[in-house]
Formats: sequence, C-alpha cells, structure tokens
Amino acid sequence: MVFGYARVSTMEQSLDLQLDALLKDGIPQKNIYTDKVSSTKEVRKSLSKLLKYVRDGDTIVVWKLDRLARSLIHFTNLMTKLKEKGVRFRSITEPFIDTTEKSSHSEFIINIFAALAQLERDIIIERTKAGLESARRRGKILGAPKGLSKKNQQKAVLCEEYFNDGVLTVTEICERLNISRATYYKYLRHRGLSGKLRSYSKT
Repeated sequence: MVFGYARVSTMEQSLDLQLDALLKDGIPQKNIYTDKVSSTKEVRKSLSKLLKYVRDGDTIVVWKLDRLARSLIHFTNLMTKLKEKGVRFRSITEPFIDTTEKSSHSEFIINIFAALAQLERDIIIERTKAGLESARRRGKILGAPKGLSKKNQQKAVLCEEYFNDGVLTVTEICERLNISRATYYKYLRHRGLSGKLRSYSKT
C-alpha cells in the first residue's frame, strides 16, 4: 500500500498544498496522515502511528523532505528504520530521493546524507566533550546549582547551553549527555529556566 504524510508547523497554517499534491499523486485520502506541529518538536502523533502501521512492501510519500524529518540525523535514522522494515520512500518535489525503484542515484544521495549526518554527530560529540571540559574549568564562576555533584553541575551547564541554542531536540540532548528527560528538565530548573520552560511547553 501507498501512504502519504503531510505536516505544517502551526495550527494556523494550511495542509491544502501538500494534500492536493498527495491526492494528485494517486494516494487515497484515507491513507494520508497529517500533523500540525513544529519541526523542532519530537512528538508527531500521526507520523508515529504511520511508522508503526507500515509493513514490508509499503511506500511512504511526502511532498517535501522537510515535512518528514527535522534534521539530517533524523532523516537518516528514519531511512534506516524504513529500510529494515522493507518500506519504500519517495518525495514528490525531490525525485532524487526515491527508493521505490532500484536506483543507484537515490542510493548515492542517501549515502551522502548519511555521511553528513555522521559528521554532524561527530561535531556534536566533540562539542559536548569540549563543553564539559570548559564547564569543568569554569564551574565555580558559573555558579553551580546546589545539590548536584561536580560532574552533574557541568552537565546542567551544558543542558542550559543546548536549550538556549535551540538546535538539538530534547532526545538528542539527552542522548549526548546520557541523561533522562526528567533529569534534563531538572537541570534546567536548577539553572533558573523554570519560566522559559513554561513558555517552551506551550509551543
């Protein structure tokens, strides 16, 4: 079976352009899953349902790659999961990404994306190491929160820096620092970001 996926970032935006393209492509309305959520958010209920539902031989079609993935790392992870399940993928406006047919060109592009994603991972890891070392050297100046070990104080500082950067998702930050989501939010509260967290939870 062929399924479509469409996403817009806010409730005010319209899905019509993407839906029209998917319907024109021959995908039945009942097979189209949609989300209205920012690309920076991790939870996409409809996408999660779709990824659980698809089986070997199915195809997922999107209007554009950025409607599906929030980063190169996210995209390559999704492509790996789909390949493992035997699910094919195609982008309407980017025909160079099409795994519905055996194409060396598409395979080459996906491999390039995977290499760039690995580079991005390596940069993040190096930045984390450098940040921990920097926080270790500057811990007293930064005013470490009470009730945390010295190592966790440094991680709390990094959590604040990543949060303010707004580049990585919560899951990616937790993976980099080897902490749980609950610990991540606890560290941010220790860093005095309770007010920002309330605003963040509404977006």
